[in-house]
Amino acid sequence: MKKTEKSAILLIYTGGTIGMKESGHGLVPFDFSQILDEVPELQKFTFKIDSHTFDPLIDSSDVEPGMWKDLARLIKEKYEDYDGFVVLHGTDTMAYSASALSFMLDNLGKPVIFTGSQLPVGSLRTDGKENLVSAIEVASARDARGRAMVPEVAIYFNSQLIRGNRATKVNATSFDAFRSPNCPPLAEAGINIRYNKAVIRYPSQEAPFAIHTALDTRVAILKVHPGITEQVARNVLLGDGIRAVIIETYGSGNAISKPWFTDIIRESAAGGKILLNITQCLAGDVNMNLYATGKALKEAGVVSGGDLTTEGGLAKLFYLMGEYADNEKVKQLLERNLKGEISK
Repeated sequence: MKKTEKSAILLIYTGGTIGMKESGHGLVPFDFSQILDEVPELQKFTFKIDSHTFDPLIDSSDVEPGMWKDLARLIKEKYEDYDGFVVLHGTDTMAYSASALSFMLDNLGKPVIFTGSQLPVGSLRTDGKENLVSAIEVASARDARGRAMVPEVAIYFNSQLIRGNRATKVNATSFDAFRSPNCPPLAEAGINIRYNKAVIRYPSQEAPFAIHTALDTRVAILKVHPGITEQVARNVLLGDGIRAVIIETYGSGNAISKPWFTDIIRESAAGGKILLNITQCLAGDVNMNLYATGKALKEAGVVSGGDLTTEGGLAKLFYLMGEYADNEKVKQLLERNLKGEISK
């Protein structure tokens, strides 16, 4: 699409509260081809807005990697026809989906903005209209050189645009549902939308846009907690059919110091499993050189997740394991900043 042409945006409705309306039988999805009837404010945009609805629609709680593959393929198919994409998605797994797409879409030169709402778009007090209108505005925005202002996978919610693989849902009932504790917002909306250009990532001008759909999902998550038993740790860390384990640790990457736990960690690592240390804390990062318990994990073969979110770590593992059969290669790349997911 030529820079002189008006923008064209594709709305992709996967499911979620934002696309619902009241009926005599409760909330039901509306026909997104009639989006202008539901959100007449969109008529004020002077560019083309098309829509695509997933069939069947997907409840956020039922999102699986197959849906991410379908979404990546759709964006690839429509990539040359549109300047930006707005993905309407349920909030419960939005951070997982945005994290996954950030790795699956390579050399992205156009915005892919996830948004949704806590109340249906037709409700009197809905947050959906502002989220949708501003997400479209971000997806269509270009700089003086004609480039997309935010050529990234991001989440727009409650006046903030945050990198998709840095987002986590922190509130089930507030409009302020998402946070990015370890990375500043890419943009903030007030009277105007203020873009944080120092944080936004731009693709290489030499490499073409591509997608990666070979995901390996053989990942388990072990949350360290007081009272965790040897059998629980053994079942997860030594389980059949598991290639990698995310260990959600205390503070800066610490776990219990009992010998049985360290022994299981060593046995798991020696058996070839990828072990990724991610802190349970909302903000901050893993530093396994700080305390003795962290050092013990490092010496046993655990990889530091830095300031990865669990959503970002899961997506990164799915992607890297799908690309590489060599676990040592995966471990090396886990500690590299690939898509802005860690502060390095």
